[in-house]
Amino acid sequence: MIRRVAVIFVFFLFQVSYSQPVPSLEENIPFLMTFGNEAEISWGDDDFSQTFFFLIPADFKRQVFIRVFDPDIGGTHDEIAGDWNTQSTYEVFGGAGCHSEDDARETSPIGNYKSGILLGRKVFGEDPRYDNDWYTFGPFNPEEGEYSEQFDGHLFKVICEGITGDDGNMYRYFISTSANENKPIEGANAYAYEYSFRMHNDPNEVSHIYPYVTEGTITVKIYNFDWDNDGDILVVSRERQGQRLTVSGEENWEWDEIKVIKEEEKSSYDFQFVKSKNPVVRNNNVVVNVRNQFDETMPFYTSPIGGIPKYKYSVIAEPLDE
Repeated sequence: MIRRVAVIFVFFLFQVSYSQPVPSLEENIPFLMTFGNEAEISWGDDDFSQTFFFLIPADFKRQVFIRVFDPDIGGTHDEIAGDWNTQSTYEVFGGAGCHSEDDARETSPIGNYKSGILLGRKVFGEDPRYDNDWYTFGPFNPEEGEYSEQFDGHLFKVICEGITGDDGNMYRYFISTSANENKPIEGANAYAYEYSFRMHNDPNEVSHIYPYVTEGTITVKIYNFDWDNDGDILVVSRERQGQRLTVSGEENWEWDEIKVIKEEEKSSYDFQFVKSKNPVVRNNNVVVNVRNQFDETMPFYTSPIGGIPKYKYSVIAEPLDE
C-alpha cells in the first residue's frame, strides 16, 4: 500500500528590540542624510529637511536628552561637494501640536510643519569639535513633549534642515537618560514619516525600514526617490517572502501599491534594500515614504512594533508514488 504523508511546517517569529539609536541596529542603515539647500537633488535629497519623532512612555518621569552624532558638516563622515560650505539646523519641538498638527506628519517641509513649542535649536557648519562626536539637547521633562493617547506617551520632534551650501550632512540620533552617554529609555521608540538615508557601500549589507500596518489598512503605497537602480527593494511580511518593488533611477520618484493581506494587519512590514553587486553603486542616498489608501503617511519605527516580521512558511512534503 502506498501512503501519502503530509508534513506541514509553520514558522513565525517576532524578535524583540530594545535598541534605541536612530537608525537602529535592526535597520542597518549607516547614517541619516540631509543636504544643504543649494545641493542638486540628484545627490539624493529631494527637500533638504528631515523630521523624526521620539516617543517617551507615559509612565517614564525622569529627564531625557536627545543626542546627535556627528552634527557638523565636514570631516570624517559627511559628503563634500567642492568645498565645505554648508550649515544645518537642528530644532527640537514639544508641546501641543508638535505631532498632532497635520503638516508635522507630512513628507514635505511646507505649511506648519514646525508646529509645537521650540525647546532647542543649534546651527552647525564645519566644526572639528563635533566631528565624529556627540552634541546633546536637553534635559527635557517628558511632559514637555506632546501627550498622545494613541501612543500612550509624550512626543518630541526633531527637524534637521540644510540652510546653506551643497554638502551632505550624515548624522545619527540617540534618545538617552544621560547627557554624556547613550543610555536607553525602556519602552521608548523613534519614527519618521519619510526617511532620507545613506546606503552601505558594501553590497552584502542589507538595510531595512519597518512601517507598521494598522488595522483597517487596505492598501499601501511605497515611494522611493533617487535609488540609482542600485539593486532591489523587497517587501517581507508574515505573508510575503520578498515581493519586488519598482525602483527609481537618478533624480526621480517611483512607487508601487500593494494590497494588504488581512494577516498583515497590526504588524510591521520589512522593506529590504538589497544592493546590486555588479556594478557596485557607492555613496548612494535614498528617500522613502509610505502612504495608506487614504493618502495618509505611515510611520517607520526604528524598533519595529511587534518585532521584525518573518515570513510564515507552509511546506508540504509528500513521498512520490511508486
